[in-house]
Amino acid sequence: MNTPIIDRDLTKQAPHSPRERTGGFVIADRTTDKCRASIAGTLGEYHYDCPLDNVLFSFKGVTGAQFKTAVQAAKNYEDVGTWLLANGTKKTPAEIKAWSDEVEAGSMMKNPEKRAFFTEECKKLGLDPEKSSTFDWLEADDRASFKSKAA
Repeated sequence: MNTPIIDRDLTKQAPHSPRERTGGFVIADRTTDKCRASIAGTLGEYHYDCPLDNVLFSFKGVTGAQFKTAVQAAKNYEDVGTWLLANGTKKTPAEIKAWSDEVEAGSMMKNPEKRAFFTEECKKLGLDPEKSSTFDWLEADDRASFKSKAA
């Protein structure tokens, strides 16, 4: 299946969920959306090449600039996944799955330097920081941001 990349205006709608996987990689579709929006000048309050994007870039041994070049050439999300599989540090399907599963289950609560921020942000959204993953928080924050803009 080839899912065309539709440029999202991130001032009006959220990027893909970080859980969505392309080529087996979590974060890839969301990072692609943010990259395209940064090129188009429609990034809004989001950030491209941020710490979350760099979790993916570090795992694959690529840079934000290299990823941007690939995204500019891609016609669909699968092209980005194919590029990730072919570039940077080689990873087996098992390594990609284990990494993606770990990142998806991860929580900033486990990081002493980010714990207070995460706790405060979760509470604003009605989430229990002890039981919420970073992805739970990102998705709730996306929903809250665009619900308040629609109101």
